[in-house]
Amino acid sequence: MIGWAITFLVVALVAALLGFGGIAGTAMEAAKIVFFVAIVLFAVSAIFGLMRGRSPRV
Repeated sequence: MIGWAITFLVVALVAALLGFGGIAGTAMEAAKIVFFVAIVLFAVSAIFGLMRGRSPRV
C-alpha cells in the first residue's frame, strides 16, 4: 500500500509541475488517504501480532 501512496504522490508532483492543479490535488488527497490506511492496517497488524504472542521455533 505504501507503493500506491508513493505512486499517487509522484503523479501529483508531475501534474503540479505541468500545471494541472485539479489532478494534482486529487492525486495528493488519494496519496494521503492510502498512506493513512496503510499506517492503520500496520498498527492493527502489529497489535494483533503482539497479542497473539508467537512462540519461538526450535
